[in-house]
Amino acid sequence: MSEKNRVCLWYDGTALDAAEFYAATFPDTQVTSVTRAPGDYPAGVEGDVLVVEFTCMGIPALGLNGGPMFQHTEAFSFQVMTEDQEETDRYWNAIVGNGGQESQCGWCKDKWGVSWQITPRQLMAIYDDPDPAATKRGFEAMMTMRKIDIAAIEAARAGTAA
Repeated sequence: MSEKNRVCLWYDGTALDAAEFYAATFPDTQVTSVTRAPGDYPAGVEGDVLVVEFTCMGIPALGLNGGPMFQHTEAFSFQVMTEDQEETDRYWNAIVGNGGQESQCGWCKDKWGVSWQITPRQLMAIYDDPDPAATKRGFEAMMTMRKIDIAAIEAARAGTAA
């Protein structure tokens, strides 16, 4: 561990599965170390995965197999900025299609309960629009969505939405 700071995510025995899924799904993501139990312990046996070190889109992370006591909540999420609808769809579909669940406004959860914001850059651009009415229309359109539809956001922003 050379990082001074990193994210620690708590899992119930599935840290390696989650880290491997993230590595297969997102660029600049890799599993860097797996620490296994050197002997039996109250919640497991020798050889069980205790800790997984990984990067998630360049962010240093630690997956801790701490047991069922603590669950992930929306209070923590990864925000993934996407460049276009294809990239938005790819990440959203990978997370939701692998046992995850949809939420609203570009949020979803993976099957381990970690929250993700799949956020097209075009969505964030509505807040920089000098026309407050355009910003409001784009915002209101986003509030009706689960996965963000860039074309619908842009149409609403332009005032051409049906």
